[in-house]
Amino acid sequence: MDRVTKYAREVLAGNIVAGYLVILACNRHIEDLKKSKKKSYKYCYDEEAADRAIDFFGFLNHTKGEWAGTPVELELWQCFVIGSIFGWKHKDTDLRRYRTAYEQVARKNGKSTKLAGVGLYGLTGDGEQGAEVYSAATKRDQSKIIFDEAKRMVKASKHLSKYIDTFTNNMNVPVNNSKFEPLSSDANTMDGLNVHFGLIDELHAHKTREVYDVLETATGARSQPLIYIITTAGFNRNGICYEMYEYSVKILEGTVEDDTFFAYIAQIDEGDDWTDPECWIKANPNLGVSCNVEDLQRKCEKAKEIPAAQNNFLCKHLNIWVNSQKRWMNMFKWAECPQKIVTEKELIEYPCIVGMDLSSTTDITSVNFEFDMEDYFYILSHSFMPEEGIEEKERRDNVPYTAWAREGYITLTPGPVVDYDWIELYIFEKAKVFDIMEICYDPWNATQIANDFKNEGFTTVEVRQGYKTLSEPMKNVYDLVLQQKLIHNGNPLLTWTMSNVVATQDPAGNIKPDKSKAQYRIDPAVALITSHSRAMLKPYKGRKSVYEERGLFFI
Repeated sequence: MDRVTKYAREVLAGNIVAGYLVILACNRHIEDLKKSKKKSYKYCYDEEAADRAIDFFGFLNHTKGEWAGTPVELELWQCFVIGSIFGWKHKDTDLRRYRTAYEQVARKNGKSTKLAGVGLYGLTGDGEQGAEVYSAATKRDQSKIIFDEAKRMVKASKHLSKYIDTFTNNMNVPVNNSKFEPLSSDANTMDGLNVHFGLIDELHAHKTREVYDVLETATGARSQPLIYIITTAGFNRNGICYEMYEYSVKILEGTVEDDTFFAYIAQIDEGDDWTDPECWIKANPNLGVSCNVEDLQRKCEKAKEIPAAQNNFLCKHLNIWVNSQKRWMNMFKWAECPQKIVTEKELIEYPCIVGMDLSSTTDITSVNFEFDMEDYFYILSHSFMPEEGIEEKERRDNVPYTAWAREGYITLTPGPVVDYDWIELYIFEKAKVFDIMEICYDPWNATQIANDFKNEGFTTVEVRQGYKTLSEPMKNVYDLVLQQKLIHNGNPLLTWTMSNVVATQDPAGNIKPDKSKAQYRIDPAVALITSHSRAMLKPYKGRKSVYEERGLFFI
């Protein structure tokens, strides 16, 4: 068994202690191996290519500390990361699958050694003519950490030093016209790049997107470029690193699909006792190798006594985003909710509650139809977005709004804003089929549309967006997901927005969506919570069907 697959299977079998997100990364590899056996799946795992990249490190020597002068031997978890990045390929082109790699591990887990080795592989072992490899940071001294480590490796290697010329700020390979240089935004060296490999160490220290965006946009002329990020967690939730972390989590959990993005995040899990050494290996896969257990124990004892030291220990040694907000929904359980396709005509016999979230006419506006099918609640979610500017919104949010529109989850309306007439017409059309008992709305910005529905004979209900009205439905939706009694059929837009919801809590323990903390859209999720605020109360019990009360509805 190859080293990549061996690690994945050992983790999934419980023989290697790992955190939740590492387990998901391993499961992704195994599931993709199964998919690769199908002709329709466009990727395959090339064990030879993976081994070639892993074995390249054997030509390199450590340059510092007790191992200085000895060959680099990757640990099994490192083999998994390197082998995954370089082993997965397109079946048709034989080019690498992964264009971006995000690795988040705690300090002293061999980040610099690994990035330096990857840079040298891109320079000499990847078969790229005229390769341009950059170690990038906002400051020159930070960008030179990886570059200088790679340069020391070259000087310590009789084999590599024959082919690579080393200078203060440049390494080059004359035979293939390739180069490796440090790159920083403070040195005006970020123009005219043609990036083959872009290496970013400690992305959490970047206050802006500038360095990442420059590298990413400069890869367009390469057939198989790689942007490789290795970082610890940080404290800034508004930066590019936390954005990449959140995106990685969504990929691993399956709420976002991006086959070109590799993610490996080693951190302790929610509920772990941070003072227990047994869980430290989850964030420190190199524990006992480059990461010293006794050193962590000393820092842990200090962290118990000093609050500031505790935050630093959690962040830098257990790899937790200390200031990060807890997401509301358990997305693993959400993904496990049962699938059940029901036709609209079949739904006519079940009472329906409609929830609307009309928070933005320039972005997403959402409607949720919730059906009480006795043993479970069935969800149909639909959203509206203005067609103008949709490409920019896709770039901003990293989600395929246009594709979701083609698949029927979104209606794109003409112009720069959503006309509420589209929403009214959509609900009127559904009312020809569904037994709509109530239409729920936030009175803050939906009074006019609510009056329109009321004038047409619908029962409308105000649902204010406060703790008092939203806490119980949020908690009940969460319980229904855990009990597998909510059916959403994997609606990708709804799933994505559910993963974006952050709950805020009052002193009494009541919760509501915290829109100020949501980095991405949550509108469809809020529409679901709004509808469930009434559906959970079953207000239709003992009431006649809407068809009996007002007859069929025609427009």
